[in-house]
Amino acid sequence: MRALAALRPDLPQVACFDTAFHADQPPVARTFPLPRRYRDAGVIRYGFHGLSYDYINRVLNDQILPTHGGVATGGRVIVAHLGNGASLCAIHDGKSVASTMGFTAVEGLMMGTRSGSLDPGLVLHLILQEGMAPEAVQQMLYKESGLLGVSGISGDMRELLKCDAPEAAEAIELFAYRIVSEIGSLAAALGGLDHLVFTAGIGERAAPVRAAVVEGCQWLGAVLDPTANQADATDIAAESSRVGLWVIPTDEERMIAWHTASTV
Repeated sequence: MRALAALRPDLPQVACFDTAFHADQPPVARTFPLPRRYRDAGVIRYGFHGLSYDYINRVLNDQILPTHGGVATGGRVIVAHLGNGASLCAIHDGKSVASTMGFTAVEGLMMGTRSGSLDPGLVLHLILQEGMAPEAVQQMLYKESGLLGVSGISGDMRELLKCDAPEAAEAIELFAYRIVSEIGSLAAALGGLDHLVFTAGIGERAAPVRAAVVEGCQWLGAVLDPTANQADATDIAAESSRVGLWVIPTDEERMIAWHTASTV
């Protein structure tokens, strides 16, 4: 940015932060239970995938719900951004109120190669008892865990879904289990659930994963239409479902373009 500004000082530059969509979350959703001095120094839960959630929020309210007979604004929505990086966001009346990623992009859901949330005592055990260097722990948590670590085969969901090895099935099951558990937490933060949206690579194209997640959310009133789900349709909810179930492709680049156009 500095180099471009030196070459073209009259050219506007727009920075679109992936955390901005979560910036108005209530303090209770952003605070770690640590000594106050750390919060005062900026150690809080920032959340990520904000550009994706911003885009999905706009498309759901402006395009999807009005054309499917739903209410155009408001409601309690959980968006599942499921890709190599994965997270969930609870949105109430168009505003982010809670998310699974926090200070870093390793918190929350199990991902392609990232562990997601762990007992902090386990990290201390690896360093103090197992003698792992902090750099080695970092490498393991970010690059060697998640779907790859549990399966020992691949961090790519497409490969695991095609694989007959029991380790692949175990990794997929754990991936869905962690999503369902976190949906329960976010539904509590919302006081219920009106819509569940799947997006990103796995969310948009892995029908078996969506089916497993929705099955785990039956207690919320979610009922899947298997035929629509298998076809990767936009609306995958059965008529009897009390929760809207949607598949919406994300477009973070378009969101950046929208922000830029409205800023410059």
